[in-house]
Formats: sequence, C-alpha cells, structure tokens
Amino acid sequence: MPVPKMHEDEIDISAELVARLLAGQFPEWADLPVRPVTATGTVNALFRLGPDLVVRLCRVPWAAGEEVEEHRWLRRLAQYLPVAVPAPLAVGQPAEGYPWTWSVLRWLPGTNPVPGKLTLADDLATDLAGLVRAFRSVRLPDGPAAYRGGPLAALDVHTRNAIAQLRGTIDPDAATAAWDDALHAPPWAGPPTWVHADLLPGNLLTVDGRLSAVIDFATVGVGDPACDLIVAWNLLPSGARYTFRAAVDADDATWRRARGRALSIALIALPYYQDRAPGYAAEARHTIDEVLADADADADADADADADTRR
Repeated sequence: MPVPKMHEDEIDISAELVARLLAGQFPEWADLPVRPVTATGTVNALFRLGPDLVVRLCRVPWAAGEEVEEHRWLRRLAQYLPVAVPAPLAVGQPAEGYPWTWSVLRWLPGTNPVPGKLTLADDLATDLAGLVRAFRSVRLPDGPAAYRGGPLAALDVHTRNAIAQLRGTIDPDAATAAWDDALHAPPWAGPPTWVHADLLPGNLLTVDGRLSAVIDFATVGVGDPACDLIVAWNLLPSGARYTFRAAVDADDATWRRARGRALSIALIALPYYQDRAPGYAAEARHTIDEVLADADADADADADADADTRR
C-alpha cells in the first residue's frame, strides 16, 4: 500500500517498491522485512528494514537528490554533536520507477516528543541547549547556506499571506504585531554559525524524556543561530523555554528573531497542512498559540516597566 500523500506533486511510494529497489541494488538486505514507519516526515517517506536499518526516500521533486551532500556533512558533523545522529550506510540509485537517489541508514531508537506532554521539560530544555551550543561550536569550513539561515525579511510576503489566509482561525492583529516585532529586531552581526535549521518535534528523538538523537539533516548548514531556537516555541512550555534561553545565552535580538521564525514556519504550515496532515497542522497551531502568548507576556512586561519608569 502506498504511503499517504501530503503534497499534490508527491509520488507513490510503497513497501513493495522499496523491496524491489533493495533486491536490485543491495541484495545483502533483500531478505529483511520492509514496513512503513507511521511517523514520517513531510518530505521523506521512511521504511523500517529489519530491526536495525531504515530506508529513506524523498516524496517530492523539489527536495530530491540531496542524499550524497547531506551524508557528507552528516558524517563530518557527527563527532561534534552530543546526541546520536543518523549513520548513512548506502545511497541507492533511481530504478523500478523511482526517479531519484535514496538512502539506507541505521535505525535510531526513541520517540518524538509531543508538545504539551513532556515529562521532563526542563531536562529536555537543557539537552536541547547543549545540542544548539554544540552546533555553534562546529568549525568545519565551507559549510553550505542553511535552508532557514537567512534573514527573516525573505519570509515576509509568505508570512503575511499566511496570516491573511488564517483570518478567522487566528488573531491576525496579534500575529502581525509579533511578526513585525521580529522583523524589527537587529540582524545577526556575527559570522554565520552551523545550525540544524529544522529543530521540529518530528526531527527529535527522546528516550525516557531526555534527548537521545536528532535526525533529518537535509537543511543543515551555516546561517543565523536564531533559526535553531525555534524549538523554544514549537516544543517547550513557557517555564522550560526560559531554562533553554538561559542555557543558550540568547540575547534579546536573537530571541526575537527566533520567535518570529518559529511563528512564520507555523503560520505557513497551518493552512497548507490543515486538510492534508492534521498532526502537522496541530503542531503548527500549538506553535502559533505559544508564540502569541509569549509575545503578549513580553508586551505586558514592557508596559509595566514603562509605567514604573514614569512613576
């Protein structure tokens, strides 16, 4: 049975297709059972291969053919990171009607953390901060530009269009105010830093409530370090959020840019996925709610500080 589709230009991918690809190119794995992974990404379909491996195949043409480059950086970055990352074993070639390269990796145990249901939120916040700091400390030269590492202004049109689409679903004035605040934050003035650039709950794995692995390095590269702080709103509750902020030592401008980026990602995702992938839509709505509540709390704090100054 094909994996359920999320995109109009998505191709059919099934366990039977994966089995044929393996039989033709990697016969050493051809006798292992193949079964789809329920929690796949928005771009890639995943299939368990026996107990220890996973096959990863791109769903859509606009993200295809990046395995070799992704694996190259993944192998070099692994030594710098404090948690497990995917170990690439092989890259398959187009065949059997599948048009792009695909990959076989080691399976990493763990479960995706669920916003609002964290058992050790402060500990997880500390773990995530350690991951972000580790990315910042990487000094590998000639890194590619991170997918989400550029200036927020590049997202302005798409973000405002999403706000307009969501009128009646969210508070458009509050969303616009939060977005404007992020746009007005001073830009990153330091050198680009290494970032994962897609720290969403689906790309994190936990064991017993603690961070055990980070997956999907398709977006990795160098850019504004604020883009790796989005996890403060897409996953962490308010108390743990400030544990995380203190641990990553985020200044006000970086924090505001990060909050705006988390908001933009969620605003654009919500109208796209609300009829295609309810789980992703729910995560987007959660992020929007967290960002707007956080921005409102900051506005109240600023108003109180102004009042105290005038007294």
